[in-house]
Amino acid sequence: MPNRLAGEQSPYLLQHAHNPVDWYPWGQEALAKARQEDKPIFLSIGYATCHWCHVMAHESFEDTLVAAALNRDFVSIKVDREERPDLDGVYMGVCQALTGAGGWPLSLFLTPEAKPFYAGTYFPPRTMMGRPGFLELLGEVARLWRQDRQRLLSTSEEITKAVQPKPSQPGADPGLATLEKGFWQLVHSFDAKRGGFGQAPKFPTPHRLNFLLRWHLREPQSRAWEMVETTLKAMRAGGIYDHLGQGFARYAVDENWLVPHFEKMLYDQALLAYAYLEAFQAGGGEEFAQTSRDIFAYVLRDMTDPSGGFYSAEDADSEGVEGLFYVWTPQQVHEVLGAELGELFCRYYDITPGGNFEHGRSIIHQRASVEDFARNLGLDPDKLARDLAQARQRLWEAREKRVRPLKDDKVLTAWNGLMIAALAKGHQVLGDEAHLAAARGAARFVLAQLSDPEGRLLRRWRGGQAGGQGFLEDYAFFVWGLIELHQADLDPAWLGQAARLCELACRLFEDELHGGFFFTPHDGEGLIAREKESYDGATPSGNSVMAVNLLRLARLTGQERWERKALKLLRAFGETLRRQPMAHTHMLLALDLALGPSQELVLAGGPDDQALQEMLSLARAGFAPRRSLLLVPPGQAGEPVRELAPFTRGMGTLEGRPAAYLCSGQACQRPISDPAELKAALHA
Repeated sequence: MPNRLAGEQSPYLLQHAHNPVDWYPWGQEALAKARQEDKPIFLSIGYATCHWCHVMAHESFEDTLVAAALNRDFVSIKVDREERPDLDGVYMGVCQALTGAGGWPLSLFLTPEAKPFYAGTYFPPRTMMGRPGFLELLGEVARLWRQDRQRLLSTSEEITKAVQPKPSQPGADPGLATLEKGFWQLVHSFDAKRGGFGQAPKFPTPHRLNFLLRWHLREPQSRAWEMVETTLKAMRAGGIYDHLGQGFARYAVDENWLVPHFEKMLYDQALLAYAYLEAFQAGGGEEFAQTSRDIFAYVLRDMTDPSGGFYSAEDADSEGVEGLFYVWTPQQVHEVLGAELGELFCRYYDITPGGNFEHGRSIIHQRASVEDFARNLGLDPDKLARDLAQARQRLWEAREKRVRPLKDDKVLTAWNGLMIAALAKGHQVLGDEAHLAAARGAARFVLAQLSDPEGRLLRRWRGGQAGGQGFLEDYAFFVWGLIELHQADLDPAWLGQAARLCELACRLFEDELHGGFFFTPHDGEGLIAREKESYDGATPSGNSVMAVNLLRLARLTGQERWERKALKLLRAFGETLRRQPMAHTHMLLALDLALGPSQELVLAGGPDDQALQEMLSLARAGFAPRRSLLLVPPGQAGEPVRELAPFTRGMGTLEGRPAAYLCSGQACQRPISDPAELKAALHA
């Protein structure tokens, strides 16, 4: 008999629709029931591709004894953290404050007013190894609620008070010293042998690499490039990368990038593709460009809805076993490739009889370059590369016949914004029209299917149904995508939508008194706390991305109000940024852009003109993250650009020839019509 989750759209909630637990989705019905029946709330937060969420579900939520205890003494609420990041953020903060750690599944006990008094993550069904058993915990909480309720209520009040956001400490404006401090903090955390930062587990954190690339521009003699190159190469060679099907796993559980947590998240694909593209622009080899192409190939093949949006994730588990879809034994390889090619593949990718993973299975990873491996064995490197490519294709085809992990096929506005940004960046750097077409298709999808009649963004779409109010990250990430899309095809319509949604975000989320943006809109649901995030974690914070967006809009439109809002935002988080720049590396991208020097380049001319195309290629060559680009077509066709960017009025062709107008530091050079002269000016 299904419970109330059967009517939801979230794949995570639907996974629990047939539990014996009388689950409720978050909402007034559940909260009212807790008040009416005078019961505490058990709140469980997770997501569809979470391995330990599956474990706790199987051990506890499918257990009739556990379900009986929950149904008798509690009102049980399930939340998909990806649909409700506001709830997840608030209650994860509670868990971290109480336990010093966090993660999913997130398990909390609340009063009927939704105030927390106990929190944890995964609980085994019975007490073991010092970790309280879930069934015993339920009994103890129920007993305390009956016999010592005032103690729990007092605790809930203290916790609720403790997790209220602290007032921002603006202080002086952050400057170049903050960027330098961020660099040195990363240096001290860098693993010079294996790449990445810190010890196991290792997360990609691409925004750290994006910042280091910008520091490398300022200080070419620093270690910034070494840190980026070492990390990107190590990840690409490691088991965190899917060498058969492309794409990256969420993180590595070890220091060597070998053993992944096998789930694949859309946001990781987007942010990593963007980082590899920037590294390629900054002087990296073809390997970086190819890695971006491979990520895009995976997303367009396996993670794209026919309607144009991008799915959220793929699970780590298949057939109830983590990683089973991805790992191999020598026998399995030989069955597909035959003895000779199979042995070569196993030697190159470290597939051994003993295995490098659980149960004698091996994770495919690359221990040496093709050139080094070929030289050591006296092989022709070109032939070896072709043989390995053929072997990978055949093994991928064989793997496709296995039971696939669950695909979380909901489409999230925020994560689609990141993927649009990456694909549009891919077109700028690599020139692949398929990447541009996919970015355009997804942007049109969001504007058509994930917007309400008033033009506000919605959070989630699945199976033809959209719902949930958009949060700050939905606006920030999608605006990023639209700006990048404008830079890819120079269609002013994308810039117009970016400006419109940025205006709307300011109206809905901005803290006009102190600066910065709240995570939830002013008219959103009232929770126990209203967050204003700045920390850049697995994804950048909405505030960090908004800071960059505002500055880019200021450069593209010439409207100083965007710049003022950006500087007010940076000032609002100034003290936090100066104290912990390494924890805010995407916001450091905004600071880098604000400090300049920046370049604003306006090209005037017909898009089919050969000289203009040559100028456009020059504008996109190399790594110039502080450069913005506008195209003003001749005549009436240029009016939409002039409306958005009034400073371009009067910028036209020179005697019928395309012209370039280059400005930097509030000063513009004379118009340039010679591509060679433009090249010199761009690199002056």
